[in-house]
Amino acid sequence: MAERAVSPRPAAEASARGPVDLRRVFRRHAAGVTIVTMAGPRGPVGFTATSVASLSEEPPLVSLALSTRSSLASVLTGASTLVVHLLSAGHDDLAARFARPGADRFAPPTRWRRLPGGEPLLLDAEVWMRCRIRRRTVEGDHHLVIAEILESRVGRADPPLIYHDGSYGTLGPRPGAGPGSGPGSGAVRQAAPPGDGDLGIR
Repeated sequence: MAERAVSPRPAAEASARGPVDLRRVFRRHAAGVTIVTMAGPRGPVGFTATSVASLSEEPPLVSLALSTRSSLASVLTGASTLVVHLLSAGHDDLAARFARPGADRFAPPTRWRRLPGGEPLLLDAEVWMRCRIRRRTVEGDHHLVIAEILESRVGRADPPLIYHDGSYGTLGPRPGAGPGSGPGSGAVRQAAPPGDGDLGIR
């Protein structure tokens, strides 16, 4: 019986090794874009994140991560609560502003107010969750946070803002798009350079 030749593995399927390859792999993973806000000792703080994930239904838990090198790491380790905002199509500028190092993120045109607990709430987010931090650990070069949802709001059902391969995009027509706009239509803009958020891993 003749032996079958085994084709070599394509270079694109090579195993990932090390942080550079990890970033290359996760650039292929589309993720929802969120902004996490907290009340800091010197005022409101916030960062753009793609690491937020649902963790448990009972009790309702979410998880998120932030680099230990972030300038906001000390605020995160001292906070007891936070607010997670799920962004929608059209929030590209807001996401970029909260990822930009040194930006005054809560200055106009950002619209926000404080919740009764002192946490900053972004008024343009249709979906948000106020959470109490239950656990914090350092895993590798990131803080891993597990938080319990205390209250939430779900407003208008707009298409989500997603982050993929260094750019913002969406899964459906953007708000205000014409009747001929199909899934994925609308401009896709290059993201701002990663800063204090967790977009850097992508």
